[in-house]
Amino acid sequence: MTADREYVHVLEYLYEKSLVLHDPSLWEPVLGFYFLDALAHIDYTVGLIAYGYHSPKTMMAGEYLRWRIDEEKKGDRAKFPGFVNWLKEHHPDRFSRIPSLWQMVYDREDKASYRSFRVVLDPESRTPLAAHHFTRMVDEFFVTDFIKSMYREEGSLAALFREYCAAN
Repeated sequence: MTADREYVHVLEYLYEKSLVLHDPSLWEPVLGFYFLDALAHIDYTVGLIAYGYHSPKTMMAGEYLRWRIDEEKKGDRAKFPGFVNWLKEHHPDRFSRIPSLWQMVYDREDKASYRSFRVVLDPESRTPLAAHHFTRMVDEFFVTDFIKSMYREEGSLAALFREYCAAN
C-alpha cells in the first residue's frame, strides 16, 4: 500500500458517493452499464495502485471486469463507442459535457484506453496517474445534470443515444 494512502482516500471518496436521490433502474440501460463500467475501471485501477494485484479487493474487481467484456458486446451496448464519437462530431458541446474518462477512452483519436482493465491515459508513461485525477473523474460521473441526462424518458443524453441507435 502507498505510504501516504492517497489512493486509498480516492477509493473511500468513490465509495462514499451515493445515488440515493436517483433511480438507476430508470436510466437508459446502455448508459447505466457504461456508467458503472467506468466506475469499475477507476476502482480497479486505483485499487491496484493502493493494494496491489493480490488483494482480494483487486481480484474481485478484476473478475467483474472480465465478465463485462462479453456484456459490452450485447445489443446496443456495442454501439456506445461509436455514439461517443458521433457526439464529438455532431454535438461537440454535448460531447464536452460527458465525463472526461468517456471522452478519452472512447474517442478514436485519443490514445487513452483501458489496458488490462486499468485506466491508461498515456500508454507511453510508466508513472501511475496522480490520485487527484481519479478524484476528478469520480466527481464528473456524479454531476447531477449528467446523471439526470441518463434517464430513459426525459434525459437529454438518453435521447441522443436513441437517436444515434436509430440511425446506426
